[in-house]
Amino acid sequence: MATSSVTLKKNYRCSRFLQKFFSGGSYAVSSDGSFIACVCNEDIKLVETSNSSVRATLQGDGEEVTSLTLSPDNRFLFAASHSRLISVWDLSSFKCIRSWKGHDGPVTNMVCHSSGGLLATGGADSTVRVWDVDGGFCTHLFRGHTGVVTCIAFHPNPQHLLLFTGSDDESVMVWNLERKRRIAVLKESDTSRISSLAISEDGRSLLIAERGGVVTMWDLDKYSRKQTITIKEKDSISETVNSICIVPEGTLMSTYLSQFKLPDKNKALFNFITVGEDGIVRIWSLFLKRSAACIFKQISSDISHGSAKSGVGFTSAVLLPLNQGLLCVTSDEQFLFYRPEKSFDGEFQLSLYRRLVGHIEQILDMVFLGDEEQYLGVATNSDQVQVYDLASTSCSYVLSGHAGIVLCLDSCRSSSGRLLLITGSRDHHVRLWDAERRSCLGIGKGHMGDVGSVVFSRKWKNFFVSGSSDRTIKVWSFDDALVAEDQEIALKSKAVVAAHDKDINCLAVSPIDSLVCSGSEDRTACIWRLPELVSLMVLRGHKRGIFSVEFSPVDQCVITSSGDRTIKIWAISDGSCLKTFEGHTAGVSRALFLTRGTQFVSCGFDGLVKLWTIKSNECIATYDQHDERLWALAVSRKSELLATGGEDAIINLWYDSTAADKEEAFRREEETILRGQELENAISDADYAKAIQLAFELRRPNKLFDLFSQLCRRDASVIIENTLRTLEKDELRVLLEYIREWNTKPKLCHVANFVLSHVFLLFPPTEIIEVKGISELLEGLIPYSQRHFSRIDRLVRSSFLLDYILNGMAVIEPENSALQRSSEDKRTFPEQIMKDDQLHEDLSGEDKVTSMKRKSGKLKKASSKKKIKSALDNSSAIWVEA
Repeated sequence: MATSSVTLKKNYRCSRFLQKFFSGGSYAVSSDGSFIACVCNEDIKLVETSNSSVRATLQGDGEEVTSLTLSPDNRFLFAASHSRLISVWDLSSFKCIRSWKGHDGPVTNMVCHSSGGLLATGGADSTVRVWDVDGGFCTHLFRGHTGVVTCIAFHPNPQHLLLFTGSDDESVMVWNLERKRRIAVLKESDTSRISSLAISEDGRSLLIAERGGVVTMWDLDKYSRKQTITIKEKDSISETVNSICIVPEGTLMSTYLSQFKLPDKNKALFNFITVGEDGIVRIWSLFLKRSAACIFKQISSDISHGSAKSGVGFTSAVLLPLNQGLLCVTSDEQFLFYRPEKSFDGEFQLSLYRRLVGHIEQILDMVFLGDEEQYLGVATNSDQVQVYDLASTSCSYVLSGHAGIVLCLDSCRSSSGRLLLITGSRDHHVRLWDAERRSCLGIGKGHMGDVGSVVFSRKWKNFFVSGSSDRTIKVWSFDDALVAEDQEIALKSKAVVAAHDKDINCLAVSPIDSLVCSGSEDRTACIWRLPELVSLMVLRGHKRGIFSVEFSPVDQCVITSSGDRTIKIWAISDGSCLKTFEGHTAGVSRALFLTRGTQFVSCGFDGLVKLWTIKSNECIATYDQHDERLWALAVSRKSELLATGGEDAIINLWYDSTAADKEEAFRREEETILRGQELENAISDADYAKAIQLAFELRRPNKLFDLFSQLCRRDASVIIENTLRTLEKDELRVLLEYIREWNTKPKLCHVANFVLSHVFLLFPPTEIIEVKGISELLEGLIPYSQRHFSRIDRLVRSSFLLDYILNGMAVIEPENSALQRSSEDKRTFPEQIMKDDQLHEDLSGEDKVTSMKRKSGKLKKASSKKKIKSALDNSSAIWVEA
């Protein structure tokens, strides 16, 4: 291995780059266009429109969400699911504040009134209902449709309480909310399924879009049809109208459209936009003379080639607020953002400035693109390559051309300075792309099976190698493709060899372009000499198929990963196995070198990413951020950035945090020292409240115990209570954990129970129950507390036995004698004098020997009292210690 001094990587931090957030169906755009509420199966995800990051995930009721809408002020989100429940979500706390049963079938559409107080819903049960948002009760129930309600809209003027509904029974009905009845039915014999409704700004015209490619305009004063506009063209078979929206006056798009030279000399009433299955945006103008004209049509579709060809393009469109342009949603769950612009020749055009991919399949391969590696090329389970901008986390463009799923890709900067991308597919072809011009330069045909691996030349950048399931390896030259301009040429193979007995999974070219290594399902890796593909050696030792190979950037060795859960490093000189690394619990799909060959990173079918140091044979870090198998791993040139992806359709970016972690640890240590000094100053100043708070923040349980012990001896309950009041729920949980540990030791239990009593007296049971893990904490507290109280109870009972023995020895007087003496003290003073005189006479009549015996007895009693007092002091100390 390399012995040069390098800084080893210690840790990587994960940043979720791309994940599934839209499964198709309903969505809702906020009034400021900052986020989109999307249906993701049974959940709801709030997605930032600027970078496609998920702001929040709202857990549903277990059933698929069917409809969404937002309140005008973006405070509430209304959702309905197959469970027939309508839920109201507070977006400030992301909690469901109310839910009720809506229809007898799934809710298909819903819209909120501009006042925010009413919610209209249409269902599969053919009914239309209006709900009071605050109360959650139904204010209107309208019956009349005979099919599923497909679209619903309120009148734009809040003073006109009118509701418009369309259905797949080919009718549109107008409902008056004040009269609570239907006032008009807009139905013609030649209509088809209603797909969308749009009302003009003045509220006098209604546009009805039909699936058959027709838009009809209705007069809302007389409820009569004014004109019919045919959207479907003669040469278009798949064109339908899935969505229609009116361009408001005063917007940027309206300003650009006003500069058109319209065919009709009369002034246009308004402009509207239609989208359909051909993936083309059309803009129309309506005139006073009951005529309409298409004033703009996109030249080509921006959706994927396969979707446009199959006729499942745009499903809906909406104009974004604040002049943010037009949002179109595709059938393959992509959000396309357009802005109006002027072309170089002064013509109006819609420029695609952002693409958010809501749903991707499993990730098969990835590679970094660009000189600064600011782009990430991704091969998903589709026939196109998606290229993402790492700064904006949005899809910059899509490369379409393959007829099958793209399985592998690689990139390089050619000697001529062009950024190239090579892809292999299940259509048995390889394609060479110009990543900057977003065009295909050449196509290589010749493989008879799926192309599972492609790799560029590392030094000269003038050829690439491909491996296929037909068990052959081909070397391709692309010099002619770089010369040709704006045309796709056929690539030629310079060499071919039947390399393995089974499918070829991976390839790697040595740093000086002299060797190529191949890994196969036949459990072997072979090294070939370029460019003739002459076999040099076979590496045997793995027990399962090999999924990745790579040459070391500095040493004469190659690394392989296999389905047998191991990673091996082989010497190129003699083909011997130098090291074997074990640690993954499933097959290892990728293993790539880092840090000039001194480390490597691996990922596998167990969903784990592992960082290894070769010299010490040690796995220094394991990351678990994926839920399914990992297939793809990409490493930047400086090893500062990693990308992983797999079957969970999630792409994670990993940033090198070695320097940042070191700096953060130093800063944390410095801060700990300063706070520790503050703690010592507070203790010396007898500021117990501040000292306890600092000890708690620094997580020093021993110092905290010493402080509580001092307050316990002083019985300073006020200070303890004032300190405990400032604790949050998480801090209270930590304190209870400390108390649980103290309570396990007899010498510390009295302080633990002293603090615990104040906790239970200060906090109500309702708050204590809400502490995370409180049941486990109480289970650890109760047995030890019972044991301590039982021991104290036994000690108290034993003290009564000591009193009994001392009373029997007449060392201490019983309680009844003390009571008798106290009653005698209450006698009159003369009686006391007479009794004392009598006692003096009795004492004087005794002989001197008896007097000497009594004095000796008094001395013995005094000595015994001192011993008993010493025994009592010792028993008291034992009790306190218990």
